[in-house]
Amino acid sequence: MGKNNIFNKIGLPSNLIWGYLGVLIFMMGDGLEIAWLSPWLIDQGFTIQQNSLLFAVYGVTIALSSWFSGVLVEALGPKRTMTLGVIVYILGTSGFIGLGVAANLNYGMMLLFYCIRGLGYPLFAYSFLVWIAYRAPQDKLGSAVGWFWFVFTGGLNVLGAYYSTWAIKHLGHINTLWSSIVWVLLGAIFALVFNRDKLEKSNKANTESKSKELLKGFTIVKKEPKVLLGGIVRTINTTAQFAFPVFLPTYLADYGIPTTTWLGIWGTIFIANILFNLLFGVIGDKVGWQNTIMWFGGVGCGITTLALYYSPQWFAGNIWAVGAVGVLWGALLAGYVPLSALVPSLVKEDKGAAMAILNLGAGLPVFIGPAIVGLLIGSIGAQGVVWVLAILYFISTLLTKFITVPVEEKKEAQFAKIV
Repeated sequence: MGKNNIFNKIGLPSNLIWGYLGVLIFMMGDGLEIAWLSPWLIDQGFTIQQNSLLFAVYGVTIALSSWFSGVLVEALGPKRTMTLGVIVYILGTSGFIGLGVAANLNYGMMLLFYCIRGLGYPLFAYSFLVWIAYRAPQDKLGSAVGWFWFVFTGGLNVLGAYYSTWAIKHLGHINTLWSSIVWVLLGAIFALVFNRDKLEKSNKANTESKSKELLKGFTIVKKEPKVLLGGIVRTINTTAQFAFPVFLPTYLADYGIPTTTWLGIWGTIFIANILFNLLFGVIGDKVGWQNTIMWFGGVGCGITTLALYYSPQWFAGNIWAVGAVGVLWGALLAGYVPLSALVPSLVKEDKGAAMAILNLGAGLPVFIGPAIVGLLIGSIGAQGVVWVLAILYFISTLLTKFITVPVEEKKEAQFAKIV
């Protein structure tokens, strides 16, 4: 009981601890190639445009799966939806490696199975996020979702990157990709077998009611337009995160920063990010979710996105200076964490449908980020792409101003008195 009290006091729902651990390990397996696959494929003869297309089509299926994760939890329950995600991930990964990468880099097979693979992790991870939205106490919801993004990002961008640094050296690139399945299965065991918490759903027994739940993923934005704004802001949140790996390693190499060093910088950026995921979850509960998103997330990320591009020029490729700017960007990226508390709080019922829109916003950047690079880098260059990403962050600040709930309005008034 003592342990439970400690976990609950720090905003980590004690009844879902095994699920959090499972998401951490699952996302480590899923994200182990994110920071190095693009430059490695370029070394194998692929162009940046081909890489952009590969990651863009991958992002399309991630976006679709992210939306379905919310409404499928309402129709099927979280554990069944998460299990489906594990199965699809393994099928897609096996085909991507076995029939694509290992088969003389068959680009057609790589495109096909990377798409299938993209269906996997949103069904697993974002379904668990819906679970949290239902089961965490309202006054600790910001902290609970902060812990979710801590384990999600910690696995995807930190443990995955650092594990790859070791695995590529000792296993090689292809075997490193194969090892992802082991980590995904281990994470699934913790989240689905060791996790005993139950999310009881009522009135979902027949096919007709399940169909209605799926439709709510569309109709919720008409019923509550602020949910749509939340989805747009969530999309902007990580668009740069998925755009940077496509072109930034090549750009940094021009200033004497090799891909291996970039992997270390990328991992360090997201160490800061996962720590600040927790901090901004708490800050959001104290000073208001909207204020945190606007000023730390939107304005902060807009400025540091530009700084991350110009810092190699300002500091002549000094890795410590570039890394420091990157760490600041990664920390402020966590300023958007309270969105996962703000959006489901806009509705009293159908939180799964509201989370479906938010999850769609979380999935779309995997497509939009690489797509922006592929479409624009040939005409406006890396500098132009970075400015586009920064402007999007500033736009998100304006949009967030219109996303309010009564409890937030009180906190905003209190925050205004302080500043």
